[in-house]
Amino acid sequence: MNTSIVKKILYVAIPLAALAIVVIKIKGNKQKAEQAVHRYDETAPVIVELETVSNSKLKAGRSYLGNFAPLREAKIGAELQGKIRSVSVNEGDHVTEGQELIRLDDALLRHQLSGIEVKIEGLEADVKRYGVLVEADAIKGVQLEKAQLGLKAALTEKETLLETLKKSVVRAPFNGVVTAKLTEVGAFAVPAMPLLQITDLASLDLTIQVSEAELSQFKTGQRYPVRVRSLPDRTFTGTVAMIGSKADMSNNFPVKFRVDNTDDKQIKAGMFGEVQLTDATATSALTVPSSSILLSEGKNSVYVVQDGKANLRTITVGEKFDNLVVVLQGLDSGNVVVVQGMVNLFNGANVNTK
Repeated sequence: MNTSIVKKILYVAIPLAALAIVVIKIKGNKQKAEQAVHRYDETAPVIVELETVSNSKLKAGRSYLGNFAPLREAKIGAELQGKIRSVSVNEGDHVTEGQELIRLDDALLRHQLSGIEVKIEGLEADVKRYGVLVEADAIKGVQLEKAQLGLKAALTEKETLLETLKKSVVRAPFNGVVTAKLTEVGAFAVPAMPLLQITDLASLDLTIQVSEAELSQFKTGQRYPVRVRSLPDRTFTGTVAMIGSKADMSNNFPVKFRVDNTDDKQIKAGMFGEVQLTDATATSALTVPSSSILLSEGKNSVYVVQDGKANLRTITVGEKFDNLVVVLQGLDSGNVVVVQGMVNLFNGANVNTK
């Protein structure tokens, strides 16, 4: 056979053989992958936790959650520019109104003040001397008037320097706590640059959001019990200080409560607070745990278990009390519902308890 023909055959056969090997390899890998895929057995029982629906005694009323905010808080800066000579407070320090917090370098201002005081002494002497000479008709009165005007201008300049010197000291505008220290000795201060933050924790504002239908429950000046989540053993009193006149996008109105915190300042700004409106009369209602309720196609549903199978049932719910939700329609006392283990659950699934 001609050598060139053999070469042509080899050129075609070798790529075809390689392609065949690749195809066989891919097919084998696909079969292995299909064998490795886990196929969920829909007949296998799903392990769940169940609870029987029953009537519960509930106290009528509601609670509203909000955040505490300081009544007063201010970022303090210097009115002058200059190098910071001393900072007399640290974060967490309690300060009183008028207390010195920061002092700027005032050496130049004091030198200027010394110079103007010397000038004033000279002008006072001139006024005294010219006064004697004018009485003796030794000089014209205009020279005395010039000296008096010069003295008046120097005294005004001195008052300006004294006021400027006062501004070289930054003082606390009100009683409070230093909640942020934003500078150190040696830094350069300029007007409008915050140096410290002072927060007044003697009184705090707790703001909650209330729907239009519930707004009539609150009256300005009335007092309500307030609980703090981080202080479960204490109950505070909140006085309604403001009821909002404009609703937000959800048609809720802000209601602000003033809470006294002067005794031990245990409440901190940013803590969660809860305003409680309760009725001492207990009522009975059919309830389910909130963990049992699913939102399916925009409707509240639960899985009801009967004869070992889970059936998805739509229900109508009412108010929520802690971890319980009132059921208005869809369930009867004695029904058994799934409260945990709903990840792999579906309508008609077999179930088993933990």
